[in-house]
Amino acid sequence: MSPVAVVTGGGTGIGAATAHRLAADGFDVVLAGRRAEPLESTATAIVAAYPQVSARAVVMDVTDADSVASAARAVGACDVLVNNAGGAIGSEPVEAGRPEEWRAMYESNVIGVLHVTQALLPALRRSPTGGTVVVVSSVAGIGVYEGGAGYTAAKHGATAVTETLRLELAGEPIRVVEIDPGMVWTEGFSLTRFHGDRAKADAVYAGVDRPLVAADVAECIAFCVRLPQHVNVDRLVVKPVAQAALHKVIRRPIDWDHSAAR
Repeated sequence: MSPVAVVTGGGTGIGAATAHRLAADGFDVVLAGRRAEPLESTATAIVAAYPQVSARAVVMDVTDADSVASAARAVGACDVLVNNAGGAIGSEPVEAGRPEEWRAMYESNVIGVLHVTQALLPALRRSPTGGTVVVVSSVAGIGVYEGGAGYTAAKHGATAVTETLRLELAGEPIRVVEIDPGMVWTEGFSLTRFHGDRAKADAVYAGVDRPLVAADVAECIAFCVRLPQHVNVDRLVVKPVAQAALHKVIRRPIDWDHSAAR
């Protein structure tokens, strides 16, 4: 029987890429999220690419405890949980911050991790090979930047939950891994943040030579998961070469092959 990986926010972006990558490593994958259509589409694509594993969609709103509990019953076994659901909304300074957006970010990025981890921890404890909890946080969880207080506060919360969970599960055969991506281009992240404003979304990545893509983060997650069970990567920070820090991004071509020196 194949091990089972549950990926929240699994229909698109980093979640979908992670589900594909774990399926390639032999996991049966459960894609959880609010919208059935992208979940089912991704599951179909995974089965077509990796017929040796199974992939199924489970509708789950991570901010709703009843929805999560119902989905957890449908999931059954779980060896790896990837808490990926979350996101950013808005980019106003603190003085203009919108409380409803801050609450929404906290609900998805922090309470969502709480709900899903609580619901699936019994299954993770039953894993015959030991369980793994992965939380996809962000470099925004270990730093701050102007216009990002609501998002960085939420991601700092997710980081705090992850670190505390690791302490509380110490002595059990369960790993707790935090993945902190920097600048990642996906179709939906910045569009959601800027309320569908394509120009603002595109400006985030303007001039950046090779920002990360979802598959890059998925590869990092899969690396941490496939290590021997006694090896725990507490925190993996991954950024594109063009991003030296939260506040330092190079917006010009990088001479990857040294052609400029020829």
